[in-house]
Amino acid sequence: MDEFPKEIWYVENGALIANPDTTNRDLITKERFKDFELEYEWAVDTAANSGVFFHMQEDLTMESGNGNSPNWLDNYELQILDDENFYDTLAVRSAGSLYDLIKPVNKELKPIGDFNTAKLIHNNGHVEHWLNGKKVIDFTMDSPEMKELLGQSKFKENPEFHSDKEGHIMFQHHGQRVYFKNIRVRRLEH
Repeated sequence: MDEFPKEIWYVENGALIANPDTTNRDLITKERFKDFELEYEWAVDTAANSGVFFHMQEDLTMESGNGNSPNWLDNYELQILDDENFYDTLAVRSAGSLYDLIKPVNKELKPIGDFNTAKLIHNNGHVEHWLNGKKVIDFTMDSPEMKELLGQSKFKENPEFHSDKEGHIMFQHHGQRVYFKNIRVRRLEH
């Protein structure tokens, strides 16, 4: 779909906002990325949940639903969350985590409604996630450690989990109000 879903996502005061009063629809980039650096700022309302996914495949049958569309089953997610008020309190599912796989370290979040800065770097299978100027996640995708973590996660039954090494970047609409701004992506050349 090439049309922007302006009833579902809207822009206000320079921020891209997920409308919680509509059908959920994730946003994906038109372009595909392999090695890249993504910078963005995010904020959430009370008890809000969202995420940023990478190397997504465009499957329009999965682009709407209840915020738990099958897209999240196949790819790594950098979790965006109100840690204090959301019902799921596991550290591996908290803000800044690699969802259900790696809990963040050195995490310092801004208060609800204030913008956090984030940076995602994917370079030849190595991934870093930075949150408010501090590296909170650092891993290599095909490492024995990641294979072990995947085998212990909810993704263990999915042999296709992150099997693609290139794809779209996706911003998740999970049914709550979440804000993104200053989104920038650049390809890393080798």
